[in-house]
Amino acid sequence: MKADKAYRLSFTEKAREIVSQMTLEEKVDLMSGNLTREDLVEEDKKGIRYNEVPYEAGGNRRLGVPAIKFVDGPRGAVSGYRSTCFPVSMARGATFDRNLEERIGRAIGKEVKALGGNLFGGVCINLPRHPGWGRSQETYGEDSFHLGVMGSHLTKGVQSENVIACVKHFAFNSMENARFTVNVKADERTEREVYLAHFKDVIDAGAACVMSAYNRYQGTYCGHHDYLLNQVLKGEWDFDGFVISDFLWGVRDTVEAANGGMDIEMNAVKYFGEKLVEAVKNGQVPEKKIDEAAVRIVRTLLAFSEADEKTYGEEVVGCKEHVALALEAAEKSMTLLQNKHETLPFSKERCKRIAVIGRLGNKENTGDHGSSRVYPAYVVTPVEGIRRMVPDAEVIFDDGQDIGRARKLAAAADAVIFVVGYDHDDEGEYINNAQDDSGLSAIGAGFDAVGGDRVRSLGLHEDEIRLIQAVGPVNQNSAVVLIGGNMIMIEEWKDSVSAILMAYYPGMEGGTAIAKTLFGDVNPGGKLPFVVPKKESHLPPVDWEADEIIYGYDHGYVKLDKEGIEPSLPYGFGLSYTTFDLYDAGFSAGDGWIIASCTVKNTGNRAGDEVIQMYVGFSQSKVDRPVKVLRGFERVRLQPGESKKVEIRCPVDKLKWFNPKTRRWELEHMEYEVYIGNSSHERDLIQGKVML
Repeated sequence: MKADKAYRLSFTEKAREIVSQMTLEEKVDLMSGNLTREDLVEEDKKGIRYNEVPYEAGGNRRLGVPAIKFVDGPRGAVSGYRSTCFPVSMARGATFDRNLEERIGRAIGKEVKALGGNLFGGVCINLPRHPGWGRSQETYGEDSFHLGVMGSHLTKGVQSENVIACVKHFAFNSMENARFTVNVKADERTEREVYLAHFKDVIDAGAACVMSAYNRYQGTYCGHHDYLLNQVLKGEWDFDGFVISDFLWGVRDTVEAANGGMDIEMNAVKYFGEKLVEAVKNGQVPEKKIDEAAVRIVRTLLAFSEADEKTYGEEVVGCKEHVALALEAAEKSMTLLQNKHETLPFSKERCKRIAVIGRLGNKENTGDHGSSRVYPAYVVTPVEGIRRMVPDAEVIFDDGQDIGRARKLAAAADAVIFVVGYDHDDEGEYINNAQDDSGLSAIGAGFDAVGGDRVRSLGLHEDEIRLIQAVGPVNQNSAVVLIGGNMIMIEEWKDSVSAILMAYYPGMEGGTAIAKTLFGDVNPGGKLPFVVPKKESHLPPVDWEADEIIYGYDHGYVKLDKEGIEPSLPYGFGLSYTTFDLYDAGFSAGDGWIIASCTVKNTGNRAGDEVIQMYVGFSQSKVDRPVKVLRGFERVRLQPGESKKVEIRCPVDKLKWFNPKTRRWELEHMEYEVYIGNSSHERDLIQGKVML
């Protein structure tokens, strides 16, 4: 990758020379979107949808500085009308396949370029402290280490095509309904170890742009945050790129934002522009702050544009290769949660009459309808996928509203498939900024969905629960397909059905992947990137409308582990149509690494994928630490009878804790537990110990 950090820094002097030739007004022009808020209201009135074409910012023709051309994500390029719609990030997180994510990044980078963009705003790595967060579908899961790995590889893929990767939303953006107003508080260990660690991983991987968050942290808006932006990001982490605001409401004050480290107000100017010029002239903002921002912007744009030897025509957008990649990602994400009596896979030969029941069975459902919405040429629904998979069978769709009719269909069918869960009205981006009087909040109506956090519950809709409880027992050859962006509670109805498959929001080829999995063309190998608790009360408390909230140190599987609570399904869990045996485990430490290894054998009669996971425990620690945390993973494919040795390495630096007294990362010299296995549950792990 030409435009890596070292290469970008080689443009520093050239950037300084260009900036030295600019007037104050020209430098400030680099620092905002090239639209006004009035332009955006007019676009909305004309029916021009969000990010239909790339949003431009900055640029200087006189001195040869290209403009930023922003294309949103993360499930593909939002611009255009036939972009490849990949599964949402949560589904891709379930693949635990870093190399696949890098290939997806390359494909998205190509499509962004073909659509006229040069910056992809889709590396979303916010940590969902609670699975009810409406936009958690846009991120990879609940574990910080996992977020860092997957986000780093998406970044590498995008930037290998010389498209700037933007990491968002920095930081603590894990609530939707109150995101414009909430003030998040956290102690310093929680901040560094849980909520910032994965951002640093992606910055270290070379990301060239960071987007700030709407919310406040410790009382200050993240877009104005001297500590987060200047001290941590640009200072401690030595970030060389530029910071952009979240759109429209990410900057609330000219002077605070400019002095606090904001480089570009996106996507329309309100507080920068003429107001920022005036603030510099009044002495409220030092001109050296403007110069620093200008150099960062110019240096990055020059590096990426001069490294860019590739061009793509629009034929690459939604091309066969990228659609095949979207299908591969959907197939690898499928997570089998339950399979009583080996009900799945269904037999194509024996299933002559198939009932698909549930309102989502015949719905195009690729995720929320907010800023991440992608517009592909087509979407394969579950019913379409099933009909193509078994063309000689009678496939009957019923929305499940009449339970009596659904029971009759189920009784007469050879197989019953319930498709239930969520869509864009249940969860997703939500715009309701009462503080804004410009008319821009009305643009949210153009997102065509309710969205928001899952305030009601984390379970299925009541009518879906009743449907499964009443109809599931009628036919033992039955499976539930769950659609949604994060954990869905299963306790109320899991015993009423034989099999459960988590499909997430599986993208434009989702129906194909679901059908191939149900009928055995695909052996599911996905793993849960979150824990499924037995009760919602086992999760951290949350008020989705809060003005202020404290983020605690423990959440997800870490919280349940520490409290000794048995989950319904553990983090990293997923069944297969074959069986695997793990043995000959070894554990060692040296040269800055902890290493765990084992031999994995496919002991069944089907080829399949297994995700080997390494966890590290801290029982000897003198400070509060998790029982264990994920510190490595590797997805492997094995033929029947085949065995492979898998070695997972973790940098010792990833075992340090942040000491708020010394304000340093420190390594405890003690005995660590090291685990290797195929879920976070102790029954699925082999334990060893190492001394450091």
